[in-house]
Amino acid sequence: MFNNVGTVDRIIRILLAITLTYFGLWAYSGSALGIFLTIAGSVLAISALAGSCLLYRLLGINTRNLQQE
Repeated sequence: MFNNVGTVDRIIRILLAITLTYFGLWAYSGSALGIFLTIAGSVLAISALAGSCLLYRLLGINTRNLQQE
């Protein structure tokens, strides 16, 4: 598996995932927006935990520095 997400990027993704999932499950519960926010939060959490992002790979972006490799 390719790792292209750096530490700072992972922290930001986790914080955004928590926020989006909270709003998706509680603030907008039962609506289409709530479902979208929950899915977006889940995708961010998975990419942060895995350390890889498919979109970054397709665009050639790598936020991991050489010391992390």
